[in-house]
Amino acid sequence: MTALALDYPMRRWVFEDSLGRYDIDLGDSHVQCGTLGQLTLPADLELGYGTDRGGTELRAMIGDLYGRPADDVVVTHGAQEALYLVYNTLLRPGDQVVTFRPGWQQSWDAPRSLGCQVDVLDLGRDLTIDPDAVAAVAAANLRLIVVNTPGNPTGRQVGPAQLRALLDLATRAGAHLLLDEEYALDLRRSAAAGPARADRVISVSSLSKVYGLPGLRLGWLCGPPGVAAGCAERKHLTTIANSVLCEALALDVLARRQSYLAEYRRLTDGGLGLVREWVARHAGAIELVPPENTPFGWLWLRTGEPALDFCRRVLDAGVLLMPAETVGATGGFRLSFAREPAVLAEGLARIDAVLATSGDDRTLTTKPSNGAA
Repeated sequence: MTALALDYPMRRWVFEDSLGRYDIDLGDSHVQCGTLGQLTLPADLELGYGTDRGGTELRAMIGDLYGRPADDVVVTHGAQEALYLVYNTLLRPGDQVVTFRPGWQQSWDAPRSLGCQVDVLDLGRDLTIDPDAVAAVAAANLRLIVVNTPGNPTGRQVGPAQLRALLDLATRAGAHLLLDEEYALDLRRSAAAGPARADRVISVSSLSKVYGLPGLRLGWLCGPPGVAAGCAERKHLTTIANSVLCEALALDVLARRQSYLAEYRRLTDGGLGLVREWVARHAGAIELVPPENTPFGWLWLRTGEPALDFCRRVLDAGVLLMPAETVGATGGFRLSFAREPAVLAEGLARIDAVLATSGDDRTLTTKPSNGAA
């Protein structure tokens, strides 16, 4: 099989173009990061090999989030490894995969690297999924539908009716529905949690986004036992096992899960309020797509300037945003608002100055800032 020459605009933007050039991060898609000092680690932890599936206690704790047994869970190095293992377990050359854009590039590049036929559907103007559009491209070789809900970078959720329609389609085709649910606050409401047709649904999540701990690289998948077993077998060929250090810290985090969710809601609720006020001051220049329980929002840029150029100018002001061009789209950017109020206000004030110098400032209705964004 011929290797693909992969080009990751997001990787280039974050790890090359922007590296060391900003002091305010409104670009990363997680809540403000926690610190090691907030966590508790057993001093007598033995630093041996972990297991390919993850420790029994941690898998049971994660399974309980879904109301599923520990055998249905595999712990991974972040959600990305979980997704990669699912692709390698379920897909074979010639299989069809349906995924969506704007979104996470791995969902179209990883299946293509396996020789799959990948149909990347553009989301509608309201950034929602149309099941009829999926049905229109679905072929006899359909094996996987990949859905991110709540969505990154869109901030939009896929409604219950749409999910049911997608699951019906996958079930009829003998395919699976893969749910990237990093931002789902209640996994008991996941389609992977219910007994009905849960043999066709795999859910992936982690401690990176809602918990603000991406540095732990602690993710998981929850799905049918056969899929979980296949993923564990393939994990042994990649990272072999999980870090027992990170798993021990994850146990501490999940034992205090409610406090993390409360902090998440504090930062997202307060931050979204500031962003809504800020957007109202820039009517005509930017438009917010109302986010649904995510720590970020998608904003359409109405100044006529390419989003990447705009975000480069914002970067010159020391603020990181995520331009549309890094997620397979054009015309907008993702802004993360789950930050402490003073940090967010300063970041928005710097973007004010950039907007004031946009090419056609006649489209702007910016009001003077009072310093509180």
